[in-house]
Amino acid sequence: MALTEKFNMTIFEKKKLERDMFRKIRDKSSLIQMKNVEKNVKIYVDSFVKEVNNIDYIAIYWPLKNEVDIRSLKGKIPLALPRCNDKKELLFSPWDENPLTKDSEGILSPSNSFALSHKEISLILVPCLSVDKNLIRLGYGGGYFDKLRSDKNWKDVPCIGVLTSNCVSTNPLTRAEWDIPLSGFVTEKEIFV
Repeated sequence: MALTEKFNMTIFEKKKLERDMFRKIRDKSSLIQMKNVEKNVKIYVDSFVKEVNNIDYIAIYWPLKNEVDIRSLKGKIPLALPRCNDKKELLFSPWDENPLTKDSEGILSPSNSFALSHKEISLILVPCLSVDKNLIRLGYGGGYFDKLRSDKNWKDVPCIGVLTSNCVSTNPLTRAEWDIPLSGFVTEKEIFV
């Protein structure tokens, strides 16, 4: 690709290239790397719970292909899972013992109709295809987390990215005006918060 073509690309085109690149990098992550990220997430969550009084729910995610699986946090603290609705909104509901159903994006989530408010979520753990040192997250492009966090009530809820270290970008990621930086991230090598 010619240099002038690269500069003429839209933000969407640049992000698509980054997504394709980091998806391939993530797919090469080892099971050991993933397990070590999970261990560091547990270490971070334990320290967060000790530091913060009155923990309500910690929002996690249902892992998709090759995302770090942190569902082992269940049972230690109250957890919430996201549910995407038909209005392209992200809602969090308690992860209880009821069966999960697929949301509008086909991801397993709680089927109960009641959503937790920003006051009931103490921390959000979010999967990342990549993140840079400016804490800009590269996700799948749905915009669900950025839309949620653009709400002034949700902006103050800490949001921590979860990924393997090989997916931390050494270069700044393409940033759109709606991208909201994370509060930090956790890999198998570091807890950057």
